[in-house]
Amino acid sequence: MARPRYKRTEPEPRDEPVPVTLPHVVMDIAPNGRMTVTVDGTPYEPEPFAPAWRREDFARVLDQLTSQRRSPLRVEVHEADGTTFTDIITPSTRRRPQPEPAPAPPPSRRVMPELVTLHGEGFVPGEDVGIAIVIAHGDAAPDGTMRALLTAEQANASPTREVVLLGRVSGTLTIGHPE
Repeated sequence: MARPRYKRTEPEPRDEPVPVTLPHVVMDIAPNGRMTVTVDGTPYEPEPFAPAWRREDFARVLDQLTSQRRSPLRVEVHEADGTTFTDIITPSTRRRPQPEPAPAPPPSRRVMPELVTLHGEGFVPGEDVGIAIVIAHGDAAPDGTMRALLTAEQANASPTREVVLLGRVSGTLTIGHPE
């Protein structure tokens, strides 16, 4: 029997477990809407010649940071009124490109799915909003509103026909019956 080419060693014992650390993002929002961002204490600035960060850039900044680091972030948001929000933001899953569609049936046989809508307010502009019966996610519009479009079949998958919109940053919750 052949001997292995490597030498087996026992791992060194550790006195304490290695702590898990996440990049720490701090966003300070001024009363005029201007936003400063630091990552682990280092300023994170917009591209050269781009305007300064504003509150409306919140989701874009988090998207950039999660895609650059490809890891969750610990985020603290310090509002101008003194309130502070803390959350762990995970990178969004990239949507795969849709496969080439099958040839469409003749126009007389084509059936469009019936869509139903649920509208919610109070979301942070651009935030990821969960739609439950969780079958999809959507992004809030720049004015903080969210419109979930579902097929009637998707809405009917719930015995109560209730749909939930959950803002993952703001915590805003809308529960309703799609129209």
